[in-house]
Amino acid sequence: MLTFAAAFFGLGAVATGLTAQYRASQAEDAYPPLGDFVAVTGGKVHYVQEGTGPHLVLLHGAGGNLREFTFDLMGRLTDRYTVTAFDRPGLGYTDRVPSVATGLTATEGDSPQDQAKMLREAAAELGITDPIVAGHSFGGIVSYAWAVAGLDENNPVNARAIVSMAGVTMPWPGELDRYYRVNGSAFGGVVTIPTISALVPPSVIDSSIEATFAPQSAPAGYRDYIGAGLTLRPSSMRANTRQVNTSRPHVVALSQRYPELSLPIEIVHGEEDKTVPIHIHAEEIAKIVPQVNTVRLPGVGHMPHHAAPQTVIDAIDRAAARAGL
Repeated sequence: MLTFAAAFFGLGAVATGLTAQYRASQAEDAYPPLGDFVAVTGGKVHYVQEGTGPHLVLLHGAGGNLREFTFDLMGRLTDRYTVTAFDRPGLGYTDRVPSVATGLTATEGDSPQDQAKMLREAAAELGITDPIVAGHSFGGIVSYAWAVAGLDENNPVNARAIVSMAGVTMPWPGELDRYYRVNGSAFGGVVTIPTISALVPPSVIDSSIEATFAPQSAPAGYRDYIGAGLTLRPSSMRANTRQVNTSRPHVVALSQRYPELSLPIEIVHGEEDKTVPIHIHAEEIAKIVPQVNTVRLPGVGHMPHHAAPQTVIDAIDRAAARAGL
């Protein structure tokens, strides 16, 4: 009986893994790379670059990809900025940070500092200079890591300004959601991630997207454009959950250096954001960094660049002016 049970569960695991691989292949066929690739140390970075003018870098949030910005925001900015949207390491079509273990039972995540290092190298290869670095959600903490790296390195890719769109900024109290704690573990890497990848129905994807936008609704066409299937690939899920699950010590280390920053910082943050609460992040950095300018959006949740795109564009323009760009 034990042998039979082991064989049964073993076959189930194989079937789940094959289904997850099949769905991942389907997602890549349906949502191929939109842009080009640039080689960096140990891998490649996927990016889209359009427009003319001062350089603006866009960094997406947890579980996302650069389609977050090519859906709408990027096209509103290319008339006066050279806009480069990157897939962050391990997400979309960008490789993981080369020093990070990627096995099924690994739990290490690509730190914001290492992600910034990899993307700064990509930016240098692309000839990006004096960029405004704008990040949404988890992309926010990577934008701060990009700026902090400039404190120790005289480099043309050093940020001239930061724009945070509901960005992760400061250490948070308590534990992360169980989703990240379980799926970021060795058990999650072996068991729950392949199962979710193989079996999650479209209705759950729709509910997750709507929860991210709440209290607003996702704009028409967003779900079909964004490529949620790319996020559900087992490799991307492992990268994302491990990044988030291991991020807090890195956020603590970065926050200790924020008072050294002198560049302009613009923040646009919804007051109803339940994912990255304004009182934990935007309000706290303003207490230690005097040049922070925060625009609060009453009634807006976690997606200010969709709910109030002109407000975000105004913040980017303001950052450019403050930086002398």
